[in-house]
Amino acid sequence: MQKPLAGLTRKNVVREAIAGVTLLAIAIPLNIGYAQIAGLPPTAGLYALIVPTIIYALVVSSRQLVASPDAAAAALVASSIGGLAVAGSADYATLALAQAILSGAMFLLLAFFKLGFLANFLSKPILVGFVGGLALDILVSQIAKMLGVPIDSGGEFVDKVVGLVTGLGTANLISVIISIVSVAILLLGKRYLGAVPWALVVLVLGTIVVMVADLDDAGVDVLGAVPAGPPTLTWPVIEWTTWLALIPSAIALTLVTTAEGLLVSRSYSEKRGYAVSPNRDLIAFGLGNVAAGASGSFAMGSSTSRTAAMDQAGSRTQLPSLVLAVGTLLLLLFGTALLADIPSPAIGAIVAVAILPLLGVREFIALWKLDRFEFAIGAACFLVTLFVGAIPGILVAFVLALINLAKRAANPAIDVLATNDSPTDSLLDEAPAGSMTAPGIIVIRLAAPLFFANGVVFNQAVQRAVKAAPEGEVHSLVVDMEAVTDVDVTGAEAFTALKQWLAAHDIALSFSRVRSDARERLVTFGLLEGEPVFPTNRAAIEALTPPVGWVERLRDRFFPHAPNADQRGHADAASEASGPPTEPIQITRSSN
Repeated sequence: MQKPLAGLTRKNVVREAIAGVTLLAIAIPLNIGYAQIAGLPPTAGLYALIVPTIIYALVVSSRQLVASPDAAAAALVASSIGGLAVAGSADYATLALAQAILSGAMFLLLAFFKLGFLANFLSKPILVGFVGGLALDILVSQIAKMLGVPIDSGGEFVDKVVGLVTGLGTANLISVIISIVSVAILLLGKRYLGAVPWALVVLVLGTIVVMVADLDDAGVDVLGAVPAGPPTLTWPVIEWTTWLALIPSAIALTLVTTAEGLLVSRSYSEKRGYAVSPNRDLIAFGLGNVAAGASGSFAMGSSTSRTAAMDQAGSRTQLPSLVLAVGTLLLLLFGTALLADIPSPAIGAIVAVAILPLLGVREFIALWKLDRFEFAIGAACFLVTLFVGAIPGILVAFVLALINLAKRAANPAIDVLATNDSPTDSLLDEAPAGSMTAPGIIVIRLAAPLFFANGVVFNQAVQRAVKAAPEGEVHSLVVDMEAVTDVDVTGAEAFTALKQWLAAHDIALSFSRVRSDARERLVTFGLLEGEPVFPTNRAAIEALTPPVGWVERLRDRFFPHAPNADQRGHADAASEASGPPTEPIQITRSSN
C-alpha cells in the first residue's frame, strides 16, 4: 500500500513547501469566490481548505491532484439547494453540509463496489456541455458583481440576464474600473509571468486601494467581516425527506467529480511516471466530502486549474495541500481582519477569469469539426443545464450518452471474410456484391456482442450477403464468433430466426472460433444444437468444401489458369491440386 505523501524526499521538501505557499495564494481568493457562488459565507470556502484537505491529501494515491470546491461544484450546490432554502440562511448552510456528506457516502460506495466506471458515461461532449452551462451561469453573476449591479445570484439564468441588462444603468463606475484593472492584471500577468500568484496580487492591491481611498463609502461592495477561528465539528440535522431530496444533486456532484478527478489523476500519473489507484482516490474524495460536511464547508471536487499550477511549480507530492491547510488555519486564527475590505469586483474578476476556460468554446468548435452528433450531445446538455437546471442537465446527459452508445452498437462492423493471395495483407477493401469466401461458402464475422441493438441488423446483413451471391450457389454459412463476447435473449431470438431462414434456403450453418464465454450463452439459448463448431475459419472451409474429382485435378494440373465453372465468375484462378484454398483468410466489409 502506498504511504502518505509519496514522493516526498529531503531533496524536494523545500520546493514542495514553496509550491504550497503558491497554492495558498491561489486557493484563498478562489474559495472565497466559490463560496459566494454557492450562496454560502466566505468561511465555508476557507473551511474546505483545512480538515477536508488534510484528510484527502493523506489518503489519496495521486501525488498531484488537488481537491477543493470548484466553480462547477459551487454552481451545482447553488442551483440544487436554491429551491429548498433561501441562500444565506441557516437552513441553506445546513443543506449544503448534508449534500456534502451524501456525496462523500456515494464516493465511498463507488469505491467499495468498484463502480467508478459509471462515470465513464460522462463522455467529453457531456462534460463540456454540462460544465459549460454551469460556467456561463456563474459568469453572468460575476459580471454583475464586477459592475456593481445587484441581481439575484440564486435565480434562474434568464432572470439573472434580465436583471443584469436592466441594471446596467446603476453600474458603479469605480467598481467597473477595479474590475477592468483586475482582469488586465490577471490576463497579462498569466501570459508573461505565469509563476506569480496574480489572484493574490489583485486581492492585495484592491484591498489597499479600498482602504486608502475609502471606496466602500463610494458604493464599492466589499467582502465584509469574516468570523475568526478554526472550523468546528458539526452535523446537519434535517428531516429524512430532505435527505432524499438532496440525493439527485449529490449523485450529480459525485459523478462529475469522479469523471473529471480520475481522468486528471490518471493523466498526471502517466505524465510523471507513478502509479495511482482509482478506488483509493474515490475513498479520498469520499472522506474529504464527509469531513467537509462535518466541518462547516460544502461539497468538494477536483481542481484542474490548481493541479496544473502545482505541476508547473514543480510539485510532485501532496505536501502543498498540507501547507495550504496550515496557512488557511493561521489566516482564520489571526488574519481575518485583512479579508474584510477585499473588494467584491476584484473577487468577481478572479472567478470570471478562472471559469472562462470552462465555457468550452474551443472544445465545442473541435466537436463541430470532428463529429456533429457528439457536438449536438454537448450542445443539448449545455442548453438544458443553462435554462432548465443542473440536475435535469445531468439526466439529459446520461440519456444522450445511452442513445449515442446504442447508436454505435446498433451498427457494428459485419465483415465477409475472403481468401487472398498475399500472405501479408490483413485488410481488404469492401467486397464486391456476390462475393463468397470460397465456392459455395460465406464466412461472416460480427465485430461486437450479439444483443438487442444489433441482432436484427446482423440477420439482415447475412441475408443480403446470401442473396447477393448467384442464386443457389451458397450451400454453407460460417459465423466467425471471435469478436462475439456475449449474446442476450433478444440477440438469440434474432439468431434463431436467421437459422430458420437459412434452413428454408437449404444453407447449412456452422460456427468458427467460438469464445468459451460466448459458447456457454449459445448452448443456453440452444443455438449450437446440431451445428458444427470449427476451431478456425480455414478448418471450416476445408471441411465444407466438396472433394475435387480426378477430371478437375488433371485440368488444374495442366491448365492451372483455366476458368472454373464451379467458382464465382470474378475469381482469378482455380483451386490448386491439393483442393481447398490455403491462403490466409482476410477481412472484407460486407455491403450491409
